[in-house]
Amino acid sequence: MELLSVNIGKPRPNPWKRLAATGIDKRPVTGPVAVHVPTATGTGEVGLAGDRAHDVKHHGGPDQAVYAYAREDLDDWQATLGTHLANGGFGENLTTKDLDVNGALIGERWRVGPDVVLEVSAPRTPCATFQGWLGRAGWIAEFVRSARPGAYLRVLEPGEIRAGDRIEIVHRPAHDVTVALAFRALTGEPELLPRLPAADALPESTKDLVRRRTGAAADRIGGTGS
Repeated sequence: MELLSVNIGKPRPNPWKRLAATGIDKRPVTGPVAVHVPTATGTGEVGLAGDRAHDVKHHGGPDQAVYAYAREDLDDWQATLGTHLANGGFGENLTTKDLDVNGALIGERWRVGPDVVLEVSAPRTPCATFQGWLGRAGWIAEFVRSARPGAYLRVLEPGEIRAGDRIEIVHRPAHDVTVALAFRALTGEPELLPRLPAADALPESTKDLVRRRTGAAADRIGGTGS
């Protein structure tokens, strides 16, 4: 398993969300990149030096410090979309090789290079910026149907990474909640939501969302006989 490229965002105007800028235009960089733990949400701070989130309400912070996507999935999308997708083309920080990103367990830990340890925290949720960036009508629904969202990661041990680094899975938790399953539960298959609490490493905001949705469902079921 290998890190093919480290991709840093080049700010550009964001007409799709009426924001001043977006960092979705991520491009491979050469040499080492420092990885650190973001200190807070809502500031745009992310885990890679030289990068940042511009939609600070929905992106960045410790639970979305780094975003990874598999080169194999990009290759499949190239065939579907009929267009070239460079590393970083989906706005990912890390483009990986021979690593099942969507099959990774929530809470799974990866060592990248000699120093950095990352923890899988949540699936990526598509937004209007992503659809506008690709210029494809109906892209959000198409992306949801595919259930190949890629993974957000926390930084547990900072350091430096670079293209060509080895990726090693150093911990797999004792549950079956994968990135793909969590994504399906949160986007279109609510019957899967009761399985998510097994994944303790989910962000607190996601846990709260699951509690609200499953609680509402229980209330509806409980009210049918009254």
